[in-house]
Amino acid sequence: EQESDDEELALNFSLVYDFATTAPLEEIEFILADAEVNAEASRLSMKSNYGHAVGRMVQSDLGRKYLGDSALTQIISATSAACDARMDGAPVTVMSNSGSGNQGITATMPVLTFAKEQKKGHEETVRALMLSNLMVIYIKQKLGRLSALCGCVVASTGAACGLTYLLGGNKQQVSYAVKNMVGNITGLLCDGAKPSCSLKVSSGVSTAMFSALLAMEQKVVTGSEGIVDDDVDQTIDNLTSIGRVGMNETDRLVLDIMTSKKH
Repeated sequence: EQESDDEELALNFSLVYDFATTAPLEEIEFILADAEVNAEASRLSMKSNYGHAVGRMVQSDLGRKYLGDSALTQIISATSAACDARMDGAPVTVMSNSGSGNQGITATMPVLTFAKEQKKGHEETVRALMLSNLMVIYIKQKLGRLSALCGCVVASTGAACGLTYLLGGNKQQVSYAVKNMVGNITGLLCDGAKPSCSLKVSSGVSTAMFSALLAMEQKVVTGSEGIVDDDVDQTIDNLTSIGRVGMNETDRLVLDIMTSKKH
């Protein structure tokens, strides 16, 4: 009986934020070990040439010349590298979120990498990771199991929350980060699991950093713009209804295109 009750726990923004920031540390610090699993996949990927090697490109001579070497390039590289390896069938273990390895990677690697780069403490890192992962679970709960909305939209929205928290953002600023994400990359298509997923992940991670930095400057996509609402939970509802309902026809068309290709 108790288990079915747990299954029905309806999450919301405040519940997720309050739990991640106030729960006893010993109850949530397991999330750090899970994130380190994904970090190991990322490290292995950087030593080889998996998929489109997006992670390696960012750190290459060409990447450094034109993209520089910053907190942003480090989180893009670390996150997409783990995805490169996973989508190319490398013998790596990854920690998933809501049944998706790429979502697990995208919810953890930007946050963990940024925390290390900025030399954040143990507790702050743990809470940021928990905030990111729980936010993804909350959004995914509303979205449903399968959608034509790319999972990295959901996962990088969680990452934007974790990054904002690490930057010293408060609850309101974390909600701003969510709205900034929804105001930007809503509608990114899922067209199956494949090596090019790492390109989408890099877009999601870049947007997460932009959204977090804007939130820290008190800049937010307002309720009078597009599908964003003044209420953060309604904003998430708007995002997920587009993925759940609005993209059904898109899903059918994408499948049709994929199955009618000549090779």
